[in-house]
Amino acid sequence: MPRKPSSEAIRQNQLKKPDWLRVKLPVGKKYTQVRNIVDQYKLHTICTSGNCPNMGECWGAGTATFMILGNVCTRSCTFCAVATGRPPEYDTKEPKRVAEAIQRMGVKHAVITSVNRDELPDRGAEIWFQTVQEVKKLCPATTIETLIPDVKGTWKALYRMIEAGQEVVSHNLETVERLYRKVRPQAKYMRSLEQIQLTQKYGKRTKSGIMLGLGETDDEVYKTIDDLVAHGLDILTIGQYLQPTPLHLAVAEYVPPAKFAHFKEEGLRRGLKYVESGPLVRSSYRAERHVHV
Repeated sequence: MPRKPSSEAIRQNQLKKPDWLRVKLPVGKKYTQVRNIVDQYKLHTICTSGNCPNMGECWGAGTATFMILGNVCTRSCTFCAVATGRPPEYDTKEPKRVAEAIQRMGVKHAVITSVNRDELPDRGAEIWFQTVQEVKKLCPATTIETLIPDVKGTWKALYRMIEAGQEVVSHNLETVERLYRKVRPQAKYMRSLEQIQLTQKYGKRTKSGIMLGLGETDDEVYKTIDDLVAHGLDILTIGQYLQPTPLHLAVAEYVPPAKFAHFKEEGLRRGLKYVESGPLVRSSYRAERHVHV
């Protein structure tokens, strides 16, 4: 358990948030409708568990990123707002509830993610498979992106996760190699790249995401893009890291929008098919735009 910093240390370490990171509060009829459906089916979303700044925009458009296998993660990534600990028993009826909620929302493109379930021999792969299958059964016209966790090299679990019929398979690299121990202490940079490569070789459209503002250099971002391209990545999202609580990693820098635009150009120049890059971009932001790239 990290030691709680003093209020003076927090004040000194906090950077002033720039104007370009201001977001609107979630409001509106469509937002309320999505909120009610999520609550009715007792589902989790990364929108709320991860404190996503785009929740108002996405929910207002009638879309949400569903988080399966509970809302307690076995990992302790220092950037993430999702609760860490021993997860409760997973709900075997969850796949059907997710499918019914997506049907009621009437979304054309659904994004599904999950916490890490390292304590399960199959890493939760069977629930992943059943969830995608149930959505396809109830909503055959709906395209699906699955944002899957690191399976720790359990490739049998990976293949089960990605063989259910989803159109896009995403796995976030999150940061540059040098910062992995600091940002993702239970993950490995090269292992995540290998997971992306195996997904591409399986025949899936591949996607990943990284954050800026953690102390990375421009050259390290270029190398990360090159590594992803070399391992078969199609789509990349680049967004600003925002500190969820004072117990999480502090923001090293607020990267200006012009630099995000530059990295988008570099990503396309270096071989990516699609790049979504901006301070408020998150891995599932406007995901429907790159289903068929």
